[in-house]
Amino acid sequence: MAATRAAEPQPAFPAADAAAELHPGVDKGVKVDPISADVATSLEIKERMEAAERERAERKKKDAMQTLKKTIIVSGIIAALAGAAFAVAKKMKEKQ
Repeated sequence: MAATRAAEPQPAFPAADAAAELHPGVDKGVKVDPISADVATSLEIKERMEAAERERAERKKKDAMQTLKKTIIVSGIIAALAGAAFAVAKKMKEKQ
């Protein structure tokens, strides 16, 4: 009997599923490594949080710059009006 076993060919690899190989979208039984999925999910969440934080920081910086620009413009207008008022007052004094 030992001679008959040696004559039988032993498969080197398991048989392939041709339908699953040719149509991978049909195979719904895909095995997912839970650890890798958790790591990927946590990285996505971390990236989203970092992006939101950067956006908030940029918005805060932009708001601060807008406030500064408004302040400078309003101060310039007030200074121009005050200068005009002094000039008008001076001209009126000169006429009298």
